[in-house]
Amino acid sequence: MKRFLSLMLLLAIFLAGCAPAATPTPLSEPVTLNVFAAASLTDAFTEIGNNFQAANPNVTVTFNFAGSQALRTQIEEGAPADVFASASGKEMDALVTGSFVTAESSHVFLNNKLVVILPANNPAGIDSIEDLANAGIKIVLAAEEVPVGRYSREALDKMNNVYGSDFKDKVLANVVSNEDNVKQVVAKIQLGEADAGIVYTSDAVAAPDLATIEIPTDINVIAKYPIAPLVESANADMAQAFIAYVLSDEGQAILQKWGFASP
Repeated sequence: MKRFLSLMLLLAIFLAGCAPAATPTPLSEPVTLNVFAAASLTDAFTEIGNNFQAANPNVTVTFNFAGSQALRTQIEEGAPADVFASASGKEMDALVTGSFVTAESSHVFLNNKLVVILPANNPAGIDSIEDLANAGIKIVLAAEEVPVGRYSREALDKMNNVYGSDFKDKVLANVVSNEDNVKQVVAKIQLGEADAGIVYTSDAVAAPDLATIEIPTDINVIAKYPIAPLVESANADMAQAFIAYVLSDEGQAILQKWGFASP
């Protein structure tokens, strides 16, 4: 009997030694964070996203850059999003009303303002804001439903008080194209398809090949950008972490480098 028990013990030890080692459990599963962001944030958020991924190796940040109004519609129609960064409080407010975002989770994280951009060779010889009303000038704006397009028209209303009550009408008569987002306005000017456009300061910083004309503060419009996590985010904790990074000193420094201003 003792010999039998000894043989059984040796067999058990042998089998245990032959068993495969347990596979270590990963510390966390890979996460894809879907960030819907206004087109004007393309350059700054791409850099922010790269930094965030470097600090969180298990996270892949996927951006959807477009006009804020288009992003809002996509979210309302069920597109999976974790974070929404808008160039307009109007679009964020609509998502709050629709219960896609909570009011208390939305934060204004930067300001932006408008500037006139021109092709580097300035073929139309535009030297001032007033020249935008000259007959024959070709101007590109974002469409009125796009935040920067709405801000541009608000600025033109202010310009009526300085350059004459019909200034806005004259400028709008020169508009040859209304684009879906601000980056498309920049592209039209870079391609020489128009003589001037109105975009954000940040877009001019991202396109140093273009000439610019500053718009004075008293006839400019300040855009306030809000950011918030989506209520139905599949990655709520990581969405909050991304927003915290955007609001951090490091995140704000990146935004300022690309021409944005702290709120």
